[in-house]
Amino acid sequence: MADRGDTPMLITALLLAIPYSFAPCSGADVLIGVPENYNGIFPWYLAKLQSLPVNYSDLVVTGDDEGIFGVDAQFLYALKPLDREKQPSYSLQVSFRTSVHRQSFTVEVCVIDKNDNVPTFIEESMRGSVQLGLLKGIPFMQVGALDRDERNSLHAELRFSLMEQTPRIPSSQMFFIDSITGEVSLTEEGASALDPEMCGRYKLSVMVRDMAGKADAFFTSGIVTVEVTGNTWASPDPVRLQENLPGPYPIPISQVKWSGSQAEYSLEGEFPEMLFTISREGVIYLNAPLDRETQDQFQISIVVERPDGREIAKPVELRVMVGDANDNRPTFPQAQYHTVVKELAARGTEILTVQAADNDDPKTDNVRIFYRLVGQIPESPRALFRVDRDSGVISVQADSMEGTAPQYTLTITAEDAKGLNSSCTVVVTVQDENNNPPVFSQHEYGPFHIPENAVVGTTVTAVLAGDADVRGGDSWQVDYRLESGNEEEVFTLVTDKQTNEVTLVLSRVLDFERESEYILVLSAQNPVALVRGRYGPASTATVSIYVDDVNECPILSQSHYEVTVREGEEPGRVIATIRGYDPDSHPIRYSLQGDTKKYFSIGKYSGELKTVQALDREENSTYTMEVIAVDGRNSSLSASTLVTVQILDVNDNSPVLVGDYSWKYLCTPRWEDQALVLASRDSDGPQHGGRLNFSLRSDATVRRNWKLTPINDTHTNLSLNIPYLAPEVYTVPFTISDSSSPPRSTFINLPVTVCPCNVRGNCKMAAKQLEGMPTIQSAVGILLGTFAVIGTILIVIFVRLSYQNPKRPSNTNQERVPLKISI
Repeated sequence: MADRGDTPMLITALLLAIPYSFAPCSGADVLIGVPENYNGIFPWYLAKLQSLPVNYSDLVVTGDDEGIFGVDAQFLYALKPLDREKQPSYSLQVSFRTSVHRQSFTVEVCVIDKNDNVPTFIEESMRGSVQLGLLKGIPFMQVGALDRDERNSLHAELRFSLMEQTPRIPSSQMFFIDSITGEVSLTEEGASALDPEMCGRYKLSVMVRDMAGKADAFFTSGIVTVEVTGNTWASPDPVRLQENLPGPYPIPISQVKWSGSQAEYSLEGEFPEMLFTISREGVIYLNAPLDRETQDQFQISIVVERPDGREIAKPVELRVMVGDANDNRPTFPQAQYHTVVKELAARGTEILTVQAADNDDPKTDNVRIFYRLVGQIPESPRALFRVDRDSGVISVQADSMEGTAPQYTLTITAEDAKGLNSSCTVVVTVQDENNNPPVFSQHEYGPFHIPENAVVGTTVTAVLAGDADVRGGDSWQVDYRLESGNEEEVFTLVTDKQTNEVTLVLSRVLDFERESEYILVLSAQNPVALVRGRYGPASTATVSIYVDDVNECPILSQSHYEVTVREGEEPGRVIATIRGYDPDSHPIRYSLQGDTKKYFSIGKYSGELKTVQALDREENSTYTMEVIAVDGRNSSLSASTLVTVQILDVNDNSPVLVGDYSWKYLCTPRWEDQALVLASRDSDGPQHGGRLNFSLRSDATVRRNWKLTPINDTHTNLSLNIPYLAPEVYTVPFTISDSSSPPRSTFINLPVTVCPCNVRGNCKMAAKQLEGMPTIQSAVGILLGTFAVIGTILIVIFVRLSYQNPKRPSNTNQERVPLKISI
């Protein structure tokens, strides 16, 4: 034992070196954590008992059957090392005496774990089996190990690893072990290359480490023997089931089995829910009748999984084929058919094929169908049609269809071998054929008289060629043509498709002087070819037409004349010649209407249009008048045409300044963006007066003080060009020029007021008197002088009146007599 004097220092050093961990211990007055396997100097001072009073005596420690612990000068000590695996904690009672009575308290000593145990495998002989077909990563066995150190500490945290595989065929990396759980599974190579015939047993060298696999951890090695078993997990044989099985249901139809670890089964595929199910033993059941016409086979995937839902092996397939039963009647794709047969069709002519379908298996006799003709409306005459028993071909059985009804309705039945049947109707329309040509009622029509001034659209005559075929059909319709006599297309044929009547209509203006007689050859044919016979003379007729002469109006060569004349042209110039002629060769007289200002004249017989005086485009740019052409022998016959005279612009106007600028001003010092907007105008057209250009006089002072900035073609801004200009009225000289070549220009001297302004932009200087303008004093003087002259004139008038009308004595009130004024 150490010297008493050195004891406190030694105890203090030991206490500082002891790690305290009280988590495993509880319920004591004093908790002390002590590491196990202490190999230092004994006695080993553990802690000072702080709970003792100052005047205690007779200190005793109890509860230690092995006599490990003791007390010395308030310090608890141990006489030998502690082992956590043997006893993790000690509960001690410390008692002492005071002046009053004896007292005690509990001290819990918790042994702190150290990594002093090597992990060991639970089983000495570790064996497992792996089934062929097992998927990658699915565990087939688990390796277990224990560590006696504290379970929830790093000392007992185990990690597994695979050290070696024997033999290393067909790959050296066939297996995998989970480092935490110890579960052994196949790698991707192992799952694809495992073959019991190549190698039926493997030995795996595995290692387990504590301390979570750190480099300084304890470890143990072991051997795992893995047996490779055959694959019982395979697709079952296909199953053939008859549709509409009578039951009872469910019916077992197949079975699968996974012979490895515990497994659960499920089914996947395109089938109604719960139609197929599988039991926990792998038995597959059919739960309801099947319908081959709805689905004739099923491809069922059988999935095998672990209880945790992880798939063990690839799914296997079960093919279920549904056998046919004759449970469907033959049906036609449509309830009614429509077809046409020609009236001249020969016996045996096929007119339609009807085909019924049976949803039973096409590889069986259940789909064999027989056809029968069971009804005909109208019934007479009978035996017109027949249907082939096997093919469903409907054909003509009569020698001829001429003279029969225009339409028949047939009832056809389709029946299978079991007698199941259905029917459809066939509407047969007997089509008329063109075996009768159209015939005119007479060979010649006319002669017809029509005046030469008849309007276009006038009807000449209407004729009809009759046809004996069925009314309304193509064989009855008639196409009329003018075979000759209408080479200039003077006439047009209009056919009424409802009656077959044709109307001969005038389509061009007639001219007796050119053609006075027309002989037209009219033919009639059907739009479809004749089946029998041919077109003969009866299908042709002649129409004679005479044109009666009428005195006609003159005709002008143009309905509208467009004439252009430059303004300022010398009068008397011929600007256009109006040309016309009279169909009857009569002379024509020309005159003007609408020329109210008499600017133009026209030659009475020549039609020459002339100007009478020079024209000004700025006065009027367009003149429109009417030229009248009158028949020289009948003044009631006339024709007219419009003449529009466009006056071409000449640059004969100079631009001018527009507006009053006397009241406007510019501020000095110069205000930003302040300017006078100057407007100009040119009376010429855009060609000459389009863009107007403003330019200052070529004077250095003017160009220094002022600036012109164009705004558009007719406006510009006038502004100060310098920051300050003395307040005054300035004359700004500039020129306005047009855009013609050569240009015309106007020189302007514009008075511009420049004044100081207040903050609101108002001019603070009185406007300067413009030259030539009267002053206020002169205006007042002129006004007073005017009043004096007027007063003098009135005085003279009244004086003269007094002498001319002396007063006469009278009782009449003179104030009632009006004043007579004679000037």
